[in-house]
Amino acid sequence: MVQQSMSPNQATNQSEQPEKMYLPRTSESEKLKKIRHTASHVMAMAVQKLFPKAQVTIGPWIENGFYYDFDNPEPFSDKDLKAIQKEMVKIINRKLPVIREEVNREEAERRIQNIKEPYKLEILADIKEEPITIYHIGNEWWDLCAGPHVENTSQLNPKAIELESVAGAYWRGDETKAQLQRIYATAWETPEQLTEYKRRKEEALRRDHRKLGKELGLFVFSDLVGPGLPLWTPKGTLLRNLLEDFLKQEQLKRGYLPVVTPHIAKVDLFKKSGHWQKYKEDMFPLMADDEEAAAQEQGFVMKPMNCPFHIQIYQSELRSYRELPMRLAEFGTVYRYEQSGELGGLTRVRGFTVDDSHLFVTPEQLDSEFLNVVDLILSVFNKLQLKNFKARLSFRHPASDKYIGADEAWEKAQGAIRRAVEQLGMEHFEGIGEAAFYGPKLDFIFSDALDREWQLGTVQVDYNLPERFELEYVAEDGSRKRPVMLHRAPFGSLERLIGILIEEYAGDFPLWLAPVQARLLPVGEVQLDFTKDVVAKMQALGIRAEVDTSGDRLGKLIRNAEKDKIPVMAVIGAKEVETNTLSIRTRASGELGAISVDEVLDTMKSAIAKFENF
Repeated sequence: MVQQSMSPNQATNQSEQPEKMYLPRTSESEKLKKIRHTASHVMAMAVQKLFPKAQVTIGPWIENGFYYDFDNPEPFSDKDLKAIQKEMVKIINRKLPVIREEVNREEAERRIQNIKEPYKLEILADIKEEPITIYHIGNEWWDLCAGPHVENTSQLNPKAIELESVAGAYWRGDETKAQLQRIYATAWETPEQLTEYKRRKEEALRRDHRKLGKELGLFVFSDLVGPGLPLWTPKGTLLRNLLEDFLKQEQLKRGYLPVVTPHIAKVDLFKKSGHWQKYKEDMFPLMADDEEAAAQEQGFVMKPMNCPFHIQIYQSELRSYRELPMRLAEFGTVYRYEQSGELGGLTRVRGFTVDDSHLFVTPEQLDSEFLNVVDLILSVFNKLQLKNFKARLSFRHPASDKYIGADEAWEKAQGAIRRAVEQLGMEHFEGIGEAAFYGPKLDFIFSDALDREWQLGTVQVDYNLPERFELEYVAEDGSRKRPVMLHRAPFGSLERLIGILIEEYAGDFPLWLAPVQARLLPVGEVQLDFTKDVVAKMQALGIRAEVDTSGDRLGKLIRNAEKDKIPVMAVIGAKEVETNTLSIRTRASGELGAISVDEVLDTMKSAIAKFENF
């Protein structure tokens, strides 16, 4: 038997676990909000001291820090960032008071014109309420701001502040306007918090799905194809298919009916659904036959959502109450015209596949069907080993005009969601204003290994689209009644899910989901026939196995398998061939020693079926 030491992956996983230090988001801490708001002003003051030609625009807090956008003739370098941070320390150590002042609009405009800051004039024009608030740092620098701020710069800890990077940004996010330079920074209450934040950032870089996706050969992007449009390699496509097949099987068990719909449709379909009126800015441009058709908004568009298509399938014939609930399901690819600056690997793309389903139910069936959908979503999360999530009741904002439908319909839909989570005893919180324009949602917000939040599964209650499309079914008494729709997607976006899973697993997929589940490592040419025979047996059982035929030394064979994050490795030397065994090493448990071929096959087959590791 061939023996070579290899540390168990369990020990590696333990050393990689993040320390349990709580790092509050800005929105969760009023104190941190004041610190970061003030630090952004100190940074802007430092920039204008060192670069007098720089003009400031906006400088808001974000959840893990803050940024400020500058219009400066020359690009900021890493050396400039160090100089700016050094200047910030000087300002903080001067213990300057932070003073709030209220002025009328005319006075604010006069002051802005005096310092020749045109961006501030645009910002002032957007401020509708008076008086106008200005915050001063000492008597040397000021900016329009609503606050809040600390009372004195001495309340900032310079050792808990760090400038991070420079990026390009368009004024007002408009590509036709001036390109600015955005300095990203972070600020915390203590240096220890900053150290932990930096550690998590380094861990995030190690887990970055864009980096790991390339290393593992899962997907690529091409400039010729365009940004936000991933190309899936054979291994990546296999991973997608595994996830799709897994959910399709779960859905078939639960009475879902598969459908397929086109990628484009007449714009009239989306006018009727309301997407064209409410969602046009996020859709790809209209494809019209000529200028006259374009002027009349007639032509085809790429679909941003699948629901109007499924409605057409339902509406293709008169339905009976006996056919309901009708559960139509599709892995449908949709297209959103995301701004280039908002794209990010797989988590924000322009073309993505939704595990979409639309359930047409009677009002009496609504509660039970909603609970069944939640049960499916929780089952999916369990199989994917996603445990750290919370439920958000995404309701409409009563003062917003972005929604369609009557108040009564919204109240009924929101009531159904609230009843469901209360019946399940599910921990939840309300997100006012997070509803889709046609209905409220129950969204599942997942926190990953680095405490970053992602929205994954969702289920939505919709009374409005059935009304807009005049959907009907024949009730038991022969009358025509209106069904209720449930929109649901346990994965959400398949692309985003895979990006999140790559980072959550750090590329180390569980056995059932790994594109390559086993790699056999023959020590020499003599063992190759035996190795190929074992691989054939594995493949006949549906195990995704391969042989490393590179002829490299054993140490390199093992290192390559580790680098490729193969769950099960089997070393095969003369002793293994003689005894019909495999020397097994797994990423989950380390070295397991010599095991008979038949036992390996049985164990792997059983573990995969049970969603377990070897």
